[in-house]
Amino acid sequence: MNPLSLTEIAGMCGAELIAGNSEDMVQRVGKDTRSVEAGDLYVALRGDRFDGNQFIAEAAAKGAVAALCYGEPPAGLPPGFGILSTPDSMTALTLLASAWRSRLTLRAIAITGSSGKTSVKDFTAAVLRTSLRTTATLGNLNNQIGLPLSILGADLEDEAAVWEIGMNHRREIAPLAGLARPEIGMITNIGTAHIEYLGSREEIAAEKGDLLEKLPSWGCAIIPAEDHFSQELCSRTSARVLQVGFDRGDLRATGIRYGLNETHFAIEGEFGRAEAVLPVPGRHMVGNALLAIAAGLQCGVTMEKCISGLAGATLTSGRLARVVRRGVTFLDDTYNANPDSMIAALETLDGISMSGRKIAVLGKMGELGRHAAEGYQRVGTKAADVVLSTLITVGEEASAIAEAAMKAGFLDVRVVCDNAEAAQLLSSLATQGDVVLLKASRSARMEEVLQRFN
Repeated sequence: MNPLSLTEIAGMCGAELIAGNSEDMVQRVGKDTRSVEAGDLYVALRGDRFDGNQFIAEAAAKGAVAALCYGEPPAGLPPGFGILSTPDSMTALTLLASAWRSRLTLRAIAITGSSGKTSVKDFTAAVLRTSLRTTATLGNLNNQIGLPLSILGADLEDEAAVWEIGMNHRREIAPLAGLARPEIGMITNIGTAHIEYLGSREEIAAEKGDLLEKLPSWGCAIIPAEDHFSQELCSRTSARVLQVGFDRGDLRATGIRYGLNETHFAIEGEFGRAEAVLPVPGRHMVGNALLAIAAGLQCGVTMEKCISGLAGATLTSGRLARVVRRGVTFLDDTYNANPDSMIAALETLDGISMSGRKIAVLGKMGELGRHAAEGYQRVGTKAADVVLSTLITVGEEASAIAEAAMKAGFLDVRVVCDNAEAAQLLSSLATQGDVVLLKASRSARMEEVLQRFN
């Protein structure tokens, strides 16, 4: 964000400046005192389990210029510290982001989907940055709090933005898309993430499709051609539609081959033919890359530069990151998990050519609700189908994966209670040359297995 005065911010978000110098300038906006820097505006949010007003003094001590808060601020704040008061700081944050978005002239790309959003965002940003000054969502700040902060992170000089849009309930995508105002909308896939709250894949498709309805007629929707809901998604927009895939689509990937460190493939379709390489393994990563290439081409980036951007892309941590410990290679895919992404990760492990053993350490998956039994059964059956030496499941919920794998005939299955026990077992089991996949939902903190491995 370019610097704004407290007076400007108050007018943009409908807050009242009740303390501080109206001409003091704000350099950034944030809601977490752990990352507050000098010149920031601290947004004090309120929720069922937190009270942001309690941390205003800490923000001031770390150099924040002012706080956007609800109700009365705490006593004892430094002289001159700015206070922007509002009945609802979340609404004020959204209004501020909306007003700032109106000043931006960049080309906005919004991404949603059941899995792969952050990887697609990382690939797309890498592609666009070869030709355009590009801002992008940090980490996965993609909800009703994260998206406004991502928008406020953009500068007037930026030429393109790549923003994730997430959801876990119905009627959340539309207002976020309305805030982002994208000209390009991408849907990574329609899977079973958040099915606990939406009830069915049909409802998930309907919710994700709300993004496409927000696109202008002169914009572009980019979707996976082979998704079960591709035709329904096409019908949700008057914008141009580009479809990407493996066996069909306007942009297709062929000749896929990968190892531990990279994936090679050919790009074919209406844009010609080219060879590309990704710095991560996995067929599903190729699908993510195709979405990014389509976005780049739509924004005027040449195919050559798209390929160059992909080759140098850096993915957000926890997305099939390669870590070597004691000669054992870990595929750290611990950021999140649902049945579809679990299966994709197992297929990636299966497709890697190597001489050592392949071990999968799998944990719980969240937000499956009444579909949990089916989801765990699918993953367990897939684990028995791929070439694994050992399957380790962590925790009571994930033991359902072990049960399904054993029922499908897989012999070497180990069930452990927690991450510490998994790390201990793995430390005694894995040897130099082995590859270990770590995968679970974020709440499982599966990265602890890697941290404890010795």
